[in-house]
Amino acid sequence: MKNFKITKNTIAAALLGLTLTATSCVNDLRQEPITEVTAASLYKDFGNYKNLLAKLYGGLAVGGQSGGDGNGDIADIDGGFSNYMRLLYTLQVITTDEAVIGWNDGSLHEFHKMIWTPSNEFSNAMYYRLYTEIAFCNEFIKNTTDEKLNQNGISGANLDEAKAMRAEAQFLRAQAYYHLLDLYGNVPFVDETTFGSVPQQMKRAELFTYVENQLKDAEAGLKDPKTNEYGRADKAAAWSLLARLYLNAKVYSGTERYADVITYTEKVISAGYSLKQTVVQVPNESTPDPNDTMPKNISYESLFLADNHVNNPENIFSIVYDGAKTQTNGGTTFLVHAAIGGDMVAADFGVNGGWGGLRTTKAFVQKFESSDKRGRFYTDGQTLEINDLGNFNDGYAFIKYKNLKSDGTPGIHDNWVETDLPVYRLADVYLMYAEAVLRGGGGNMATALGYVNALRTRASASAVSVLNLDFILDERSRELSWEMTRRTDLIRFGKFTSSAYLWPWKGNVKDGIAVGEYRNIFPIPTNDLVVNPNLVQNPGY
Repeated sequence: MKNFKITKNTIAAALLGLTLTATSCVNDLRQEPITEVTAASLYKDFGNYKNLLAKLYGGLAVGGQSGGDGNGDIADIDGGFSNYMRLLYTLQVITTDEAVIGWNDGSLHEFHKMIWTPSNEFSNAMYYRLYTEIAFCNEFIKNTTDEKLNQNGISGANLDEAKAMRAEAQFLRAQAYYHLLDLYGNVPFVDETTFGSVPQQMKRAELFTYVENQLKDAEAGLKDPKTNEYGRADKAAAWSLLARLYLNAKVYSGTERYADVITYTEKVISAGYSLKQTVVQVPNESTPDPNDTMPKNISYESLFLADNHVNNPENIFSIVYDGAKTQTNGGTTFLVHAAIGGDMVAADFGVNGGWGGLRTTKAFVQKFESSDKRGRFYTDGQTLEINDLGNFNDGYAFIKYKNLKSDGTPGIHDNWVETDLPVYRLADVYLMYAEAVLRGGGGNMATALGYVNALRTRASASAVSVLNLDFILDERSRELSWEMTRRTDLIRFGKFTSSAYLWPWKGNVKDGIAVGEYRNIFPIPTNDLVVNPNLVQNPGY
């Protein structure tokens, strides 16, 4: 059983009623989400706190207030399309060599072609989704100050738990601002103190410092690693995000912080996490006796199966799905269904059908040696070359997430996937450490090499004796494919927009071309520029 359940409807969902619209983000950010009378009633009873907190986590998992993302949080876009993780995948993965999508819904096709504009509804939805999450977090943080907790009579063990919950809300808000920092650069700033004023635009370097400080503040109040409920953030989650922030510090602030990457990755590594190793018994194909079984190593594959929450010492923070209470067309439901098409059999993935959307490029396929279990592709009826982005049969299908358990049995629902979505895991921490060592942040090269080879050994890839930065970039793609890091990684290496690395249909040309450097960040939505005179559009748009 998964510990921290996110339901479609919680007390927070019913009473906060906070929805940002695509017509006036600023005006909605200026509104008090709930009345003081309602807030006083909710926060006086500690029994409500967990449901209120669940709404903050629910903002990562689902896109609406009812099953299948109905009654969506974001106006003017389908709740499933506006799911936090589905939008993050769209902006972080479909824009790169790791994926193409065959659908022509609205402006979705613009992402892989790298021709998006300020009116792109999916980029805008990500922007509003992030501010929706921030607004929910602001409300929780505002009502759980020491003063408010004292006024509401929260004491003893409940007080300690309420303070830890407040730190979780700080972490989730910092994570949302991190994504704004990474995706949009210079953005409007709102916190629990700014209701009633038109948001000011914060420069990217200033926002970097804010996120850094918020994560450090949250770290102090978060529970120790591996002591919180599954699906909730702890100190190791904050350390992981700090390491990711510092790894990209040169991009965000102009100053390298690789020594800090070493510091925080070492904190995570020393906290007792280890790589997931899974061996299952399968029938021996050389004998007709079904009781005669042999062990099969599915260690890497099991990270992305429906029971990936069980005995998993690697995942640091995951988005929880269970197939019953988190019925969303985003998250892993999207990642499983959308990657099935052509001659693929949906039942082999534990679901009732495919959506025929996601494939990958030959640039990604060619990164894997034949023995590497991380490079699993469906090729029957598929061509390696992509001549038509809209044709599912153009491009190999990539196999990663499934709604099957390690023993081959399906999840509890054949449509809504119950596979949890890892956000931070030890493999990423190992690779961040190795990159920081190569970039002069300190640490130990032999240790870095050991971490990389541990990942490669688990995946049945050949061990390496020397590391360099280009290898690390490729290894991150092999290990963390479709885990929403690729765009950020390519930017850090100067290869997202430039001609230094091309992939099919980059720049809307079959063999790929360079695009303007301004596309390293996305535009501020036009609607926000219209209603907020404090905002200036990002250069190039």
